[in-house]
Amino acid sequence: MVDQNRSFPESLDPRFRSGLWRFGAAVRAGARPTLRTEALVLGVVVFMIATANGPWWQTVMAGRSWADAGSWGFAAASFVALVALHFALLATLAHRWLVRPLLTLAVIVAAVAAYYMRTFAVILDPTMIQNVLRTDVREARDLLNWSMLAWVAASSALPVAIIWWVRLARPGMARALLRRAGAVLAALLVAALALLAVARDLTSLMRNQHEARYLITPGNVLYGLGLNSLRRVVDANTPREALGRDAAVLRVSMTARPRVLVLVVGETARAANFSLLGYARLTNPELALRDVISFGQVSACGTSTEVSLPCMFSARGREDYDERRIRNSEGLLDVLVHAGYIVKWIDNQSGCKGVCAGGGIEVSRPDVRTAPGLCAGDECYDGALVQRLKGELESIRGDTVIALHMMGNHGPAYFKRYPPQFRRFTPDCRTAQLRDCTREQVVNAYDNAILYTDHVLASLVDVLQNSSADIDSALLYVSDHGESLGEKGLYLHGIPYAIAPSQQTHVPMLLWLSAALTDSGDVNAHCLRARVDRAYSHDNLFHSVLGLLNVSTSAYRAERDIFEGCRGGTIRSRRIAGAFSEPASRSPARSPRRPRRGRTRGLQVADRRTGLLRQDPVSGERLGHGFGRLSGVQQRATQLDARDAGVDVLRRERR
Repeated sequence: MVDQNRSFPESLDPRFRSGLWRFGAAVRAGARPTLRTEALVLGVVVFMIATANGPWWQTVMAGRSWADAGSWGFAAASFVALVALHFALLATLAHRWLVRPLLTLAVIVAAVAAYYMRTFAVILDPTMIQNVLRTDVREARDLLNWSMLAWVAASSALPVAIIWWVRLARPGMARALLRRAGAVLAALLVAALALLAVARDLTSLMRNQHEARYLITPGNVLYGLGLNSLRRVVDANTPREALGRDAAVLRVSMTARPRVLVLVVGETARAANFSLLGYARLTNPELALRDVISFGQVSACGTSTEVSLPCMFSARGREDYDERRIRNSEGLLDVLVHAGYIVKWIDNQSGCKGVCAGGGIEVSRPDVRTAPGLCAGDECYDGALVQRLKGELESIRGDTVIALHMMGNHGPAYFKRYPPQFRRFTPDCRTAQLRDCTREQVVNAYDNAILYTDHVLASLVDVLQNSSADIDSALLYVSDHGESLGEKGLYLHGIPYAIAPSQQTHVPMLLWLSAALTDSGDVNAHCLRARVDRAYSHDNLFHSVLGLLNVSTSAYRAERDIFEGCRGGTIRSRRIAGAFSEPASRSPARSPRRPRRGRTRGLQVADRRTGLLRQDPVSGERLGHGFGRLSGVQQRATQLDARDAGVDVLRRERR
C-alpha cells in the first residue's frame, strides 16, 4: 500500500528512501541556481537593454550598414555602455531584501514603456512622465487595453519568473557592501571606456537628435521619476510668487449690467481639423452660423496639458518660459480675483494643473443631476458644461469670469467624446487601440469629436445671447495643444516642443462678442477680423483677457494684447484717467462691486457724448462698465467735468 502522507511506498528500505530524498533535494537545489545579487541585476539589465529599446536602436543605427564592421563595433560599444550604466544605478539600490521587487518593477515598467513608444511613437521625456504621474483614473482607463496587457505579459513573464525563482547568495554585510561597491565602480569604468570608444559618433547623434536620449528604457522612466520627485519637493517648499496685486478695473460704459467672460479651454483640438480655419470637411457647421471670429495662426505653449495649461495662464508664456517660476507664481485667474472679478473654474477634465489653486477661485465639476443623459459614472460629455453655464448665469451677482475646461478630443478614445447622434463621419475608430484602426477611421472619430465641440461652443454662445438683457458677455475659446493622427507614424501628443510637428502645436482660437459690446463700439469687430491671419500664441492670452476686461495692472503688456488698437484707447491712457479718481476700496472678501439690479445706485453723472459714467458724487464709486476704451484726453476731460458736475449736484441737494 502507499501511505498517502508519504512520497514513497513503505516497503522500500528506509536507507534507500533516505537516499532518494537526498537525491531529490540535490536535484531541486541544482534546478534553482544560487546567484549573487550583482549577477541577477546584470542578467535582468542585459535583457531589458536588448528587448525594450527598439526605438533607440532604430534611431542610433539609422543610416548604418550592418555589412560594415564599424557598425557592429558602434552597436556593441553602445550596448555595453547602456548595460553598465543601468547596472550601476540598479545595483546601488539592490539590497538583498529589495532586489526582487525592484527588478520586477523595472522589467514591467520597461515593457509598458516599450509598448507605448512602439504603438504611439511617443518620447518619454520628463514632461511625458509628469503627464503620466498626474493623469486621473478616467484617462488611465483609456490607455489600458488587452493588447497592452498581452504585450507586457509576453515581455516580462519569463524574466520576472527567473527573478523570483533563483536563490540569492547570503554573504556577510561587510563583504556584500565591498563587493557591491567594487561592482558599481567597475561598471562605471566599463561604461566610460565604452563611451570613449564611440564618443565622436555618439556626441554627434546627441547634438543633432537631442531627444533621442529619452528613448533609452528604463533609464528614461527612472530619470523622469527622479526629476519630477525632486521638483515636487522643491515646489512644496517654494512660496507662491504674487502677481498683479495692483490690478483694478477701469469701467467706461453706460450700461449697469454685469460683465461675463466665458473662457473655454479646449482639449487636444488642432486647428487643421476646424472647417472655420480651412479644413475641407465641415466640422463647424453650427459655429459657422454664429458671428464668431476665428484666429487661424495660433501656436500652443506646449504639446501637453501639463505644460500648456499653466503656461497659457501665466504672464510669462513661452517667450519667457521658466517652468518652475510659472508653476510657483500666480496667474491670470489670480490677477482677475485681485481686480475684483468673481472667478469660477468648472472642470470636465483631469484638473486645472494649478492654475485654479489660488484663493478666491471657485472650483467645481459638472453636476450629474443637472445634466441627465450627458453623464455616465464619473465622466460627462462636454454638453454638461452648457447646462452648468445656464445655472451660473441665473445667479450672476457681479462681474464674472467663468473658465470651462473641456474634455474635448482627449485621446486615444476619441469615440467616447461624442454622443451617438454626432457619429456622422464613419466608419470611425471604436477603440483606444489606434493601430487596430485605419488612419481614415482614426480621423473620422477625431472629426466627430470636433463636430461635438462645435455644437457645445455654439450652445454656449446661444446661452450667452439669450441672457443679453441681463449681462454683457463674451466667449473666448482656445485649445491647449493639438494632436497627431498618424502623420509620420505619430499619434496623440506630448512630443518635445523642439521637434513637435505642427499638428501638435497649431491650435484653434475663437471669439464671440455680444451685440452690446460691438454695437456700442466698445470692441471693433471689423478691426479684429482684419487681424485673424496674424501670428498669435498662448502668450497673448493673459494680456488679451486683461485688456478685454479693462484690467489695469503692472503685469499687463500691451504688445501682447490682441485687442490693443481695436478699441478707443489704451490701458496706459486709462491709467492716466484713473489718477483723477481713485478706484473704490475692496475688502479682502470678494463682494459685488455693483448693487443688484433694481436697487438705487445713487446719482450717476454721464457724458452723453461719450457714454462714460463718471464718479458717483454720493458713493465715491467710479461708475460705468464695458469692454471698450476712450482716449486719455477724452477720459481726463470727462473726469474733470464729472467732478464739477458732482459738486453742483451736491450743492443743490443740500439746499
